[in-house]
Amino acid sequence: MTTSPDLLKSPDEPPVPSATLGGENKRSIEQLALLLFITVPFVALLAAVPLAWGWGVSWLDLGLLVFMYYLGCHGITIGFHRYFTHGSFKAKRPLRIALAVAGSMAVEGPLVRWVADHRKHHKFSDAEGDPHSPWRFGETLPALMKGLWWAHIAWMFDEEQTSQEKYAPDLLDDPAIRRISRDFVYWTILSLAIPPLVGGLVTMSWWGAFTAFFWGSLVRVALLHHVTWSINSICHAVGKRPFKSRDRSGNVWWLAVLSCGESWHNLHHADPTSARHGVMRGQIDSSARIIRWCEQLGLAYDVRWPSAARIDSKRNEGGRSRRKEKAAEAA
Repeated sequence: MTTSPDLLKSPDEPPVPSATLGGENKRSIEQLALLLFITVPFVALLAAVPLAWGWGVSWLDLGLLVFMYYLGCHGITIGFHRYFTHGSFKAKRPLRIALAVAGSMAVEGPLVRWVADHRKHHKFSDAEGDPHSPWRFGETLPALMKGLWWAHIAWMFDEEQTSQEKYAPDLLDDPAIRRISRDFVYWTILSLAIPPLVGGLVTMSWWGAFTAFFWGSLVRVALLHHVTWSINSICHAVGKRPFKSRDRSGNVWWLAVLSCGESWHNLHHADPTSARHGVMRGQIDSSARIIRWCEQLGLAYDVRWPSAARIDSKRNEGGRSRRKEKAAEAA
């Protein structure tokens, strides 16, 4: 029988505040909200093609979709992932708050819970204890199909919740970050409300507000969800593995632009604190580019850029040998 961490504390010691409204409860308010904000946008995504064929889609709708998509995507990749989870760089307070809010507007759950889950994933990557490994049920084709579904979406509704106090105590100690995390539902409402507000004001019509909501809110959220979740599922099942890692993380090139560089996943698991994931020639990594701009503006500092020597030290033996052969031929 396991003992609750709260029972091990002194009676006079105040409890650690939770960064989610439901605490560690398996049926928290955030889980119910997440279920709603997963299913409704997904239905909209399924309806997008026939509806676009019937009434078309305006440039305003597409502009709102793209802007809101990459705002939330970079909030996740730069903020939730590279900064809050792995500490790939340090951020001045305004950037820290902005990244927390932008990531929250991706509608992928409260910040602290997201970080706790991802830190646990790295601790047990593709082994027992990993919250979302596609290899959870075995290596046969039926097991992998079941595992891909688990890694893609089903794991978020598992009864076991990752301990925020154990995996994200640094974020719990920051009142502002804890508050932003607890207000996940409100950031979600804001994220969904911006496109129809802009669309309605620009077109001065309810129809403009509706189409902007459909494309800029619902379709955008569904697309971003499935691209992000594909990093958990697809990038741990297939892809090239030029770098040494203790799991099955792979590079999936066709997801790079939509995932803002996150699909160069093999290097990330080989060197988790690296601020750049796409380190090889031609590997697009927009998140790393924005981190560089923030560094140049003085908003980010102590950025962990990977050196050429460090990248080479992470290569698999086969890749390192081919690299030496090419260098010898060039000489």
